[in-house]
Amino acid sequence: MEIDNLQLTKLNFKGLETLISWAKEEGWDPGLNDAAIFWETDPNGFFGYFYNKELIAGGAVISYNGEFGFMGLFIVHPKYRHLGIGRKLWHQRRDKLLSRINKDASIGMDGVVAMQDFYHKGGFNIAFRDERHERLGEKFVLDIHLSKVSELDTSAILKYDALCFGFHRPQFLIPWLTQPCGFSFKYVENNLLKGYATMRKTEKGYKICPLFADDKFVAEELYKACLNEASNELVYIDIPMINQLAIDLVKKYQTTYIFECARMYLNKIPTVPYEKIFGITTFELG
Repeated sequence: MEIDNLQLTKLNFKGLETLISWAKEEGWDPGLNDAAIFWETDPNGFFGYFYNKELIAGGAVISYNGEFGFMGLFIVHPKYRHLGIGRKLWHQRRDKLLSRINKDASIGMDGVVAMQDFYHKGGFNIAFRDERHERLGEKFVLDIHLSKVSELDTSAILKYDALCFGFHRPQFLIPWLTQPCGFSFKYVENNLLKGYATMRKTEKGYKICPLFADDKFVAEELYKACLNEASNELVYIDIPMINQLAIDLVKKYQTTYIFECARMYLNKIPTVPYEKIFGITTFELG
């Protein structure tokens, strides 16, 4: 195969579904509704390589209104690995995304440990490590200020999410909050939103994605709400190791460490309140 002849091609929805099916085979445990929601977030944000009309590699290059970009869902089909295809594709995706966002806007990604040096050489710097933790769901008594998110909460949730994520992402968040087989919870006291969490169904169990909260108490109540809804099923959360309170939370609930990545950025690292981030949203779209 002449990799120099491979051309970066925009993927259609079927191509995105193929990438997610590969992610499932790799054990990444994607959500049941990821393809539809990812496509709604940015239908122009998925690119790959075709060989003999067959998709052989691809990934996401998501633009959030030009203000921020994110690279994820990066997969080369096993049959075509170790040929230099991934290296070529990664650089082309990075450059494609730079052309889709504002000048000097940042690009984020989550890099596995083995690839972090490669990504660093490509211009990305580590902001923090993030660890995936697992435990079984369990029934808990919940605080009276905690309830499920309704359509009436959308405006407040979008505002709070933008504070914690660093950028507005309504095209992603609105379908994310209301996805089938998912749950979203809020903590409201004196008519003030103090945190929210979403949990989506995956093949193996559930993933909390994200968990944003004003303080440890609110975060713990939201975490308990997620565990409560998934009793006796596996529940995963990806915590930023820059937040000691998030580390304390998973220690208290005796979770099991699964693996880690690092959140990395090209250009400046966004200024966000890390003390409010107890669980990141996704490795695929930020």
